[in-house]
Amino acid sequence: MTPSDPIERLIDAFSRLPGIGPKTAARLTYFLLRAPDELALELAEALRDLKERVRYCRRCFNVAEGELCAICADEHRDSRLICVVEEPLDVVAMERSGAYRGVYHVLHGVINPLENVGPEDLRIRELIERVQREEVDEVILATNPNMEGEATAMYIARLLRPLEVRVTRLAHGLPVGGDLEYADQHTLARALEGRHPLDI
Repeated sequence: MTPSDPIERLIDAFSRLPGIGPKTAARLTYFLLRAPDELALELAEALRDLKERVRYCRRCFNVAEGELCAICADEHRDSRLICVVEEPLDVVAMERSGAYRGVYHVLHGVINPLENVGPEDLRIRELIERVQREEVDEVILATNPNMEGEATAMYIARLLRPLEVRVTRLAHGLPVGGDLEYADQHTLARALEGRHPLDI
């Protein structure tokens, strides 16, 4: 097969997605080849729609179709309470718990020197500006309980200290080394209830 072969191109494209190896990429490609045309075209349309219509909320950097995400636009949410998470998927996990009624701030990653990700690559500056600009009572640091998540939480806590805002961390009901997106709703609800001040 040549490099311009559509089958090879799609296998290569699929294999660049997280969690998809070459064998799974090949299976997906050959499945779509045999599938009805409508299924493949629906997938193509959904991908185009995703890239054309979905953007990041100008306030919290969660996914949104307009200027603000649905959570920031909801007047019933407590805007004085900001929960800082790593990724938009973490917002979905927190919302599933049903235990949180504040707003969010999505960092889009964590500080990770091994991957060449520094504070300037994340939405930390925007968080600090937001806390300075808005009336905020508490910032909950809900980064994952692993080395990078803990380091990012400590870094943010140091930056927030002069702003005289209460800074808390999710309680350690979450498994160390785990990700928020895989936690069940009861574990997340307990972790929210048991949050504590972050000592630095």
